[in-house]
Amino acid sequence: MEAAQPKITRDPILVDLALQGGGAHGAFSWGVLDRLLEEPWLEIDGISGTSAGAMNAAVLVHGYQKGGPEGAREALEAFWRRVSDAARFSPFQRGPIDVLLGRWTLDSSPIYVAMDLMSRLFSPYDLNPRGSNPLRDILADLIDFEVLAQSPIHLFVTATNVRTGRGKVFKNSAITPDVLLASACLPTMFQAVEIDGEAYWDGGYSGNPTLSTLVRECKSHDTILIPINPVERKGVPRTAAEILNRLNEVSFNAVALKELRMMALLRKVADPGDGEGALWASMRIHLVRNDIMTELGASSKLNAEWAFFSMLRDEGRKSAQNFLEAHALDLGRRSTFDLDVLLEGI
Repeated sequence: MEAAQPKITRDPILVDLALQGGGAHGAFSWGVLDRLLEEPWLEIDGISGTSAGAMNAAVLVHGYQKGGPEGAREALEAFWRRVSDAARFSPFQRGPIDVLLGRWTLDSSPIYVAMDLMSRLFSPYDLNPRGSNPLRDILADLIDFEVLAQSPIHLFVTATNVRTGRGKVFKNSAITPDVLLASACLPTMFQAVEIDGEAYWDGGYSGNPTLSTLVRECKSHDTILIPINPVERKGVPRTAAEILNRLNEVSFNAVALKELRMMALLRKVADPGDGEGALWASMRIHLVRNDIMTELGASSKLNAEWAFFSMLRDEGRKSAQNFLEAHALDLGRRSTFDLDVLLEGI
């Protein structure tokens, strides 16, 4: 862990956090959260998370309820370390060439290549008929869901209903290990998770993350978005893996971008009214830059090496520090993410 960064001095501000999903890349968000939790003037009102973002959110809220900001930081580190320990003997390991060249990709791993091909021919019901998921035990061990239900921090976890195609947002008291697994259920890798008679897939298809609940149910007017999936990439993907990865990035960003565009449009209206439209128009959006993801391939989302997690955590801390140095005094005053850019070409 790198040395603690200098803290920012300012008046307390109530904020919401919006956490995207992205498998192992969620360790970047861990780093961002770890740095933000060091600032006593940042008070968290609500967190919306999907997939790995949902797990980061639930672990943070549980740790915060039991031990404040420091408890949240300890809980996040314990979660990512447990994930890494559980994957120590996983067949998904970097190949010798990637290790030698210092690349985090699994593209040269024979097992990863074989499983990637098999996932296009066989379903998780064929390859994993028992529906086992090692994350279930980790979540059950690390999170007391009764404590989570009592937290004053509003927690929103999104999963996608397979039957309707619509997103469902689960709140504090409704969140269980199955809800978190459903939010991270990629349909080519895991069987759909059944909750109250309905089957659910990854929440990224319907809200990555869902912003509307933060607007409607939280007091804060400042939302800090921590992205994982790049909105823009240079060049045109040419390999099958690159094309599939870009398709996933576009689809996983689509709903959140739609909600952000709604905010931008409502700001253009002279009188958005005094109802929900006014709430959307009054939101201030902030973005923690995440430049490293354009350097990482899709297969690295399955890389659970502690060295990889640590690198992403440190990158997240650096990005959070840069955000705080540039925009700490803007929180509570103005948006620092230019929403008007999203209206270009519409």
